[in-house]
Amino acid sequence: MAEPLVHLEDITKVYESSSVAVHALRGVSLDVQPGEFLAIMGASGSGKSTLMHILGCLDRPTSGRYLLGGTDVSRMSATQLAEIRNSRIGFVFQSFNLLGRTSAFENVELPLLYTERAIPASERRERVLAALEHVGLARRASNLPSQLSGGEQQRVATARALINRPSLLLADEPTGALDSRTGFGIMGLFVELNDRGNTIVLVTHEADIARFAKRQLVLRDGRIIRDVPVTDRADARRALAALASELEEG
Repeated sequence: MAEPLVHLEDITKVYESSSVAVHALRGVSLDVQPGEFLAIMGASGSGKSTLMHILGCLDRPTSGRYLLGGTDVSRMSATQLAEIRNSRIGFVFQSFNLLGRTSAFENVELPLLYTERAIPASERRERVLAALEHVGLARRASNLPSQLSGGEQQRVATARALINRPSLLLADEPTGALDSRTGFGIMGLFVELNDRGNTIVLVTHEADIARFAKRQLVLRDGRIIRDVPVTDRADARRALAALASELEEG
């Protein structure tokens, strides 16, 4: 088997709240292989957001090791972690986090302006348009977020997450601000991205969303209580096909 893209080894996370220690993660060990599509589920307080923050190098574990592509990022400096986030990890959030006064093109371009290597404007333009085309929105490149639907805004956010060609795409409740029809459309996009080889880790509390993944992990009280492959994705595929047919007829 190939080296895992993500390797977590006995990860703990303890937050000090007043005089009380809150154990958010309790000895989590996990491997994610390149090309996997993993859904992380759990009730509020289960530790799924903390786990996502550690996977995204937004937080450090209290103990344990995190190897990303064979590199131990557990104890990197803030500057090193920022570079890892910009170059190797893509983020898609529930709230889109788009800049309201800049176009879709400029929102997607933003991470390219903060790379270690200066990227010529012509190359930036080519990559941005390719990323927008990748998510079906090249024709809306000049539109402001306010001129886009919620689903279109999330597609722009996904294009931005992909612009630096990350090895790992993290999606934190990406359909939480969308109606179910639009949310299924976004999940269809993630399925397409995964089919093209992108490694995706998704946090969701919705079983209807988790069924699109290839593997499901459930947390409770900071521990993994279930980690199983999705052996039958036919229902999810049928839902996507029905949505596509509906859109064609509309």
